[in-house]
Amino acid sequence: MPRCSACLATILALCASALGAADLDAVKARGALRVLVVSIKGPDEFFPLEGPVPGFDREVLDGFAKLERLRLEPVPIESWDDLVPALVADKGDVVAGRFTVTAERSKRIAFTTEVFPTRNVVLTRKPTPPVTTLDELRALRVGTVRGSSMAEAVAKAGVPRANVDDSVAPGALPAALAAGKVEAVVLGVENAIVVQHKNPGVELGMFVGPPGSLAYGVRKEDAALRSALDQYIENLRRTATWNRLVVKYFGESAPEILKRARTE
Repeated sequence: MPRCSACLATILALCASALGAADLDAVKARGALRVLVVSIKGPDEFFPLEGPVPGFDREVLDGFAKLERLRLEPVPIESWDDLVPALVADKGDVVAGRFTVTAERSKRIAFTTEVFPTRNVVLTRKPTPPVTTLDELRALRVGTVRGSSMAEAVAKAGVPRANVDDSVAPGALPAALAAGKVEAVVLGVENAIVVQHKNPGVELGMFVGPPGSLAYGVRKEDAALRSALDQYIENLRRTATWNRLVVKYFGESAPEILKRARTE
């Protein structure tokens, strides 16, 4: 009996291995890696759907696709709320485009290793002073995007529901702040760096919540695809290419600001 049990365990292990590899095999058989991204109007440093600049995530995934001899196939999604359901429903293979790892999302999907560090930071616009305490933030009209990780951060910060405007469209938080529609917004530091550079009147205040990660989302059963992405990302992070991409899309000051977001 022990010998039979050992044989059965070996067979099951081989079957599990084969099933784990099937997801990547299916992508290769199709010849395309389908990437789910929120359709953002205007410039986007991570994954623009149009325009001359590819974007940080697009360049990373282009490299992965070429290595695996695949073409990249963007799949536009209307809102952040729809990304995870679209992935689970097999409308795409990977979620990308400044996609933050959160506890809620991790209940339904898996994430790759970190692609880019992040942390939420509060932005205001003169004459509103920089926010340095949670009490100051809670007293302001705060804009956010429904279904986003920023909306989760605003809720966790204890901003009263009456002070939250979550009707802002994806990508439109800086415009809402500039127009005076809201007094403050919470953005990932990777986006805040770009907004402040383009708008000198915008000021960075306190960080909200702990440091986090941007990564790519995959279905939990797609173990082989996740493993291949992890290996590619980990190798890329060890090269000068990753730093070059950070500076290319976020400026010379970005590495230092990202370091602060990790330590303060």
